[in-house]
Amino acid sequence: MPNLRFFTFSAFLIILSGLISVTAQESESFSYEVTDDHFRLELDHGIYEISFYSPEIAEVTFFESGQTEYPSSHAVVLDKKFSSFNVDDTGNHVALLTDGLQIFIERPSGNLSFYYNGEKLIEERNGFQSTENGFEIDFNLSETEILMGGGARALGMDRRGHRLRLYNRAHYGYETRSELMNYTIPMVLSSNMYAIHFDNPTTGWLDLDSQFNNTLSFEAISGRQSYQVIAGDSWEKIIENYTHLTGFQPLPPRWALGNFSSRFGYRSQDEVLSTIDTFREENVPVDAVILDLYWFGKEVKGTMGNLAFDRDSFPEPEQMMDQLEDQGVKTVLITEPFVVTTSDRWDEAVERDVLAKDSLGNPATYEFFFGNTGLIDVFKPEARNWFWNIYQDLIEMGVHGWWGDLGEPEVHPEHLIHHTGTANEVHNIYGHEWAKLVHDGYRENYPDIRPFNLMRAGYSGSQRFGLIPWSGDVNRTWGGLQSQPEISLQMGLQGLAYMHSDLGGFAGNLVDDEKYVKWLQYGVFQPIYRPHAQDDVPSEPVFRSREALDHSRKAIELRYKLIPYIYSLAFENSTTGMPLMRPLFFEEPGNHEIYKVAGSYLFGDDILVSPVMEPDKKKQTVWFPGKSNWFDFYSDEKFEGGTQVSVNTKEESIPTFVRGGAIIPMAELTQSLDNYSVDSLDLIQFHDPEAVFYRTFVYHDDGFTYGAYDNGEFEKLHITSSNRGEESTINFRKEIGRNFNSTIRSIKMDIKNVHRAVSKIEFDGDAIPYNIQNNTLTLKLPDFDSNQHMLKIYWD
Repeated sequence: MPNLRFFTFSAFLIILSGLISVTAQESESFSYEVTDDHFRLELDHGIYEISFYSPEIAEVTFFESGQTEYPSSHAVVLDKKFSSFNVDDTGNHVALLTDGLQIFIERPSGNLSFYYNGEKLIEERNGFQSTENGFEIDFNLSETEILMGGGARALGMDRRGHRLRLYNRAHYGYETRSELMNYTIPMVLSSNMYAIHFDNPTTGWLDLDSQFNNTLSFEAISGRQSYQVIAGDSWEKIIENYTHLTGFQPLPPRWALGNFSSRFGYRSQDEVLSTIDTFREENVPVDAVILDLYWFGKEVKGTMGNLAFDRDSFPEPEQMMDQLEDQGVKTVLITEPFVVTTSDRWDEAVERDVLAKDSLGNPATYEFFFGNTGLIDVFKPEARNWFWNIYQDLIEMGVHGWWGDLGEPEVHPEHLIHHTGTANEVHNIYGHEWAKLVHDGYRENYPDIRPFNLMRAGYSGSQRFGLIPWSGDVNRTWGGLQSQPEISLQMGLQGLAYMHSDLGGFAGNLVDDEKYVKWLQYGVFQPIYRPHAQDDVPSEPVFRSREALDHSRKAIELRYKLIPYIYSLAFENSTTGMPLMRPLFFEEPGNHEIYKVAGSYLFGDDILVSPVMEPDKKKQTVWFPGKSNWFDFYSDEKFEGGTQVSVNTKEESIPTFVRGGAIIPMAELTQSLDNYSVDSLDLIQFHDPEAVFYRTFVYHDDGFTYGAYDNGEFEKLHITSSNRGEESTINFRKEIGRNFNSTIRSIKMDIKNVHRAVSKIEFDGDAIPYNIQNNTLTLKLPDFDSNQHMLKIYWD
């Protein structure tokens, strides 16, 4: 029998009293057995296996009669080691009880109900059912809960009422609404504080109560009949539990958080080098350049699959990449999984048998925009090796990162047969497996390097391969901008925390400098900063109007100064799964109205952003979460938490606010993150006597070594702040990895919103000089070499 966790009988009776019998498939047989790690229930139409990954994560798997196992999950990586659950049989119900989740199984139907700490989450309606096209399972919903998830879509934050197709597909030129996009994820999150992940990547449907009968359903054509229920005491814990289940995102290279130079596309070596020279001449920071498909061919059509530099246009690519690296700029190449029949590698691909097949076992060919094509079968070991060897050759030439485009795949006929299944069975995990191919190649051949892998499609758990998603070919209009915060916020909830947009918009030839600037200002507070577009209108700020350039430069400079804060968020994501962009309901989970808000959001814990997403907008309403007061980042104006306020907008920035008492770390401006340093840190605090206690940290490592934290090659500066009457204290503690030497040597502090006199300031017990001007207290902390320091401010 499993180990027993304490659960009061009175609480058990309270839950039982609230159970509601629902219409369910009746079963003549109802017998069960309990092993060390799961509960096995036999019904006349099949077998349920129920197990726990933790007290907050349960898995339900159904096997039809005669079936005993499924292939391994593509999403789940957490081991089922948790066995501390109690089984209580009352006759009418069997209960599986942990100190978190409780599952009640109705006799004789086998219907399941899920509770967390005594509160009902959700219940099955009919169990797993065979259908004409596969199978489905549905659940009863409460009338008021708000539903999110289903991948990347533009539908509004509350997606209840929609029937969502699960089939990754590009949507060219979308704006405020897109029902189907590049990332479709079989996951639902509810305002009732739970998530359900349906562990099946085949094509199907996710129905979020489209018939308005309080029903959630999942349908798939084949494969695993399995789902996980994830609960937690807070949204932070629910997200951590889900990413623990499906894998944490490795920390990206630090240069990937800087500015990219990118367009569709640079046509020659000279154009690439001259573009970067222009960035440097205009003092616009830049860390990477992305080469679109012209690197392997002069024409858009007919060359896809060459996967080698066109030596006419790029005669000396190794020298070019060396020159770029000398300027602190990394080279990123686009790759696609298609090999057209006119490409230089077509015969090789056929001979090596690396392409998906038709029903006769021949390489399948079909027409799409770029030519008559075959598709690399990334599920086949021989094809994976062939593809990776091409990547490896290019890495050896000096390539630093990858752009995996069209990986839905963009055109994927149903008749294609892959190594592990039909096109429809593997379609949604094609990008996932492609990302795994690149990740595994680096781990084997370049184990110390953090790869950069920008990909347009993926699946649940793709984050663990370091995949960087983006929101596809958005129109370069205000409508295109308006959908972006929602898409990023939703994807962050689903584990893919680096979802971002082509800054400025991609599709079309609209020239609108106001919209362009506002998009780039928003980009400061999204995970990746990457302007990109069709080249009929420049995407790079250095080729826009002087006014647009000046405003864009200012935004990019702010991005670079904030890298200590952003890099610390990236580290936090790699260890807890917390997204960089966070919905406001993280602060107020009981406020149903705030679940619908995407126009204001948190960037990390301490910065509140409200992007300007309409033309000529002079004022806009900002939601201020109720846990704290908020201060305008630029003017220091105070706003009370728990309010909605109409604020003025400005040309040179978007509304940005800092939590009262929070400390924001900033670094000196550099033109490339190759020159980034935390030797001297600037800390900005908005003093708020109501902020009794605050804590944060600044994470630092070399910026490129894979596994630096696990290897002890890091430092963390832990900072706590407290206000007690006439005394404020800030404590600093360095946590230094066993294989690292601290580089933080000096700190300058600007404490804003100071409206009272200071009697003295002590640092490690000694009085230090300070200056107060315009309600800002400025001081320098000397000799910041020890592992612990204390700053005390005595107020008059």
